Amino acid sequence: MENITLTIDSKTVTVAKGTTILEAAEKLNIKIPRLCYHPDLPPVSACRLCVVEIEGDRLLRTACSWKCQDGMVVSTRSQFVRESRKMALELLLSRHPMKCTECVRNNFCELQDVAEQLGIREIRFDYKERKGELDLSSEAIVRDPSKCILCRRCIQTCELVQSVSAIGLEGRGYDVWVDTPFGKGINDVACVSCGQCIDRCPVGALYEKDHTASVWKALDDPTKHVIVQTAPAVRASIGEMFGMPAGSLVTNQFVTGLRMLGFDKVFDTDFTADLTIMEEGTELLGRIKNGGTLPLLTSCSPGWINFIEHFFPDLLPHVSSCKSPQQMFGALAKTYYAEKNGIDPKDIYSVSIMPCTAKKYEASRPEMTDSGFRDVDAVLTTREAAVMMKQVGINLPELHEEEYDEPLGISTGAAVIFGNTGGVMEAALRTVYELVTKKPLENIEINAVRGLDGIKEAEIDLDGTKVKAAVANGLANARKLLEKIASGEADYHFVEIMACPGGCIGGGGQPIPTSEEIRKKRVEAIYKQDRKMEIRKSHENPAILKLYEEFLGEPNGHKAHELLHTHYVRKSVYEKAEA
Repeated sequence: MENITLTIDSKTVTVAKGTTILEAAEKLNIKIPRLCYHPDLPPVSACRLCVVEIEGDRLLRTACSWKCQDGMVVSTRSQFVRESRKMALELLLSRHPMKCTECVRNNFCELQDVAEQLGIREIRFDYKERKGELDLSSEAIVRDPSKCILCRRCIQTCELVQSVSAIGLEGRGYDVWVDTPFGKGINDVACVSCGQCIDRCPVGALYEKDHTASVWKALDDPTKHVIVQTAPAVRASIGEMFGMPAGSLVTNQFVTGLRMLGFDKVFDTDFTADLTIMEEGTELLGRIKNGGTLPLLTSCSPGWINFIEHFFPDLLPHVSSCKSPQQMFGALAKTYYAEKNGIDPKDIYSVSIMPCTAKKYEASRPEMTDSGFRDVDAVLTTREAAVMMKQVGINLPELHEEEYDEPLGISTGAAVIFGNTGGVMEAALRTVYELVTKKPLENIEINAVRGLDGIKEAEIDLDGTKVKAAVANGLANARKLLEKIASGEADYHFVEIMACPGGCIGGGGQPIPTSEEIRKKRVEAIYKQDRKMEIRKSHENPAILKLYEEFLGEPNGHKAHELLHTHYVRKSVYEKAEA
């Protein structure tokens, strides 16, 4: 690879040809301000805050997109650069409502950070509100166009990473704004509620539908028995909300913090992740044995389910009928748990803490009421759970460790790895292999399905039957797999799809920011937790075996189907538009 040498602020640096000035400056620990740039996305040079001066060039250039040249001399701090950056930022701020203390992104807002970095103390332009109405139509996501700074990160993420294109630019010139097609509510377009746009937004123009007030109300109600379940990925990320490094495992401190908030019982979604493997694994074996529709597509990710309902509804027969672990838990909480503990299910308020915004939408689906009640009453993102703790002075890193409550808090390493892309597949293969062959896996860690590659493939031999599997994370990658399945090119038996890059560890409800580096650290934390677990296979979870013995009967049996399985529906947004 060819290297080149340049000078930035009187410091010499050698970089590979093709490196941007921004990347070269970071090697020298020079912090160039930016708002539209994100390491996961191609540069668009929209905000103009990263401009630099290049010797011999009469124009300022954007460091995020301008490539280094051999012998180039760059200044990131000349008077021309400083004044230009301040002018660009003041123009952005003149279209942004300065109500920081009322904003969900207060104190972790990139616009605030850059304004402080550039020393903004006055804005020389009159404020003019940006076009667009507050959009509260979605069960998962709120859009506030008045706060938008036109960085285009949300548009790029929705189009390039997720291949959904539910939002785009409208208007021209000074009055351009970000909107949905035809200005509809986000609930009335093909938004999949994944929340990746929220994760990329540098300000508070996009955020999750808040459930904290509802949860506080339930916790304050002495007539309610309030229980909570925590998703696998949250334990490897919520520490970031308290200043801990990415990938810090705080599983048992988190349990302690939730008890301090007032929850009557603290359970683990990992319990029903193990249950999902029993149900989905049995479903897979049944389809292979009986000539059912293959490949079987997993159904744990609600953003992915929304995607197939909108864009590939003809492939719905391939989708597992299993509910997600969140919804399985909700159904059992108001049946099995209520029955065992003599509690009227109408008095149970069931809360989940998820790395995902689409879980809010999933909990509201009319199909998710098989317990006779709404299975899950409220869904908190990782961010919301941290906010609630901070509101009452709970500092997670300082807490002692406590264990989950039984029996819905007993789980295995297989359930923990659900938080990573490939985790559902690996957990299923651990169980399916041993159920079929009656032999233990030689290596319980199936590396072929691990890692952050967009699409991964694996093959496992089940006593002469070769089972071909595929794993996709991020919906643009899911689209590639689904197109192959729809055309008949794919010959897989089992396919895992997660809507978000990296799986749930990169979910739309996780701490901001999220980048590939941060995702890698969270992934490793999840695998570390798996290695620490006493039991690492779902079919060996004693609480799951007892659940079948006492209540469900057998996997995929009548009662299991009644409570733990569902159906998904064709979404008709585009059909209506075509009509």
